[in-house]
Amino acid sequence: MNALRVESNNLTLSDVEKPARGEEALVRVILSGICNTDLEIARGYAGFKGTIGHEFVGVVESAPSGNLVGQRVVGEINAGCGTCDLCLASDPRHCPTRTVLGIVGRDGAHAEYLQLPVANLLPVPSQIPDEHAVFTEPLAAACAITERLSLDSDNMVAVIGDGKLGLLCAQTMALTGARFLLIGKHQEKLRIAERRGIETATVQEAEKRKRQFDVVVEASGAAQGFSLALQLLSPRGTLVLKSTFHGVTELDAAPIVVDELTIIGSRCGRFGPALDLLKRAPSNSTV
Repeated sequence: MNALRVESNNLTLSDVEKPARGEEALVRVILSGICNTDLEIARGYAGFKGTIGHEFVGVVESAPSGNLVGQRVVGEINAGCGTCDLCLASDPRHCPTRTVLGIVGRDGAHAEYLQLPVANLLPVPSQIPDEHAVFTEPLAAACAITERLSLDSDNMVAVIGDGKLGLLCAQTMALTGARFLLIGKHQEKLRIAERRGIETATVQEAEKRKRQFDVVVEASGAAQGFSLALQLLSPRGTLVLKSTFHGVTELDAAPIVVDELTIIGSRCGRFGPALDLLKRAPSNSTV
């Protein structure tokens, strides 16, 4: 099968064997989504070698139980050991020996076929088209913020970054009733949020609003976003880090200590809530 792989520090289209782990489901990929993390992996992030890609919708070709065969599915990307306390609690996202689709120790979705444990796969409701279902993973990542943080109408929140993840974070978090500002550099992307009633600003405009926000979500995929986030946060505010990228972020710890800021890392989310949101979306809507 064809697969897009990182090999010897190069991104190549390769002809490789179809995956054949009999204890897992084999999925034929219909669509795969390109994430900024894929681009960073191609630059050296995480030291990954193999087939990249972790956003997909596909059809189950074979599975040990047979229950999902022929069904359209999406798949949670963390595959745990199945025996540690985290896995037994049905949350392998931090299993110490987990593999991660297209990121850590497991070939990913930019291929004709992939494999995942049956427990990772969720059927896609018929009313969700493929072009929406492929967004389940990044939408779940956006929803994951509210697993770590409670928001309401009293909160002022800024999201830095107008890429796919930033837009999804702004739209999902706006459902909490909090007051929102999306900060970005691309007017055509900011207009997507504006059409949904979300206030937007350029980076230059946002820099005039220092110390005004209770929560700032950094989703720009750039080291500069961290510095801007610290400027925007009010004392005892919370910084949510969503970006992963190849490189090092310089940290000036003084404002974090002086302003008593909280920093929260936020990674993968559960797919169930994301699929519920996609079911509610009009079939002709776009991200």
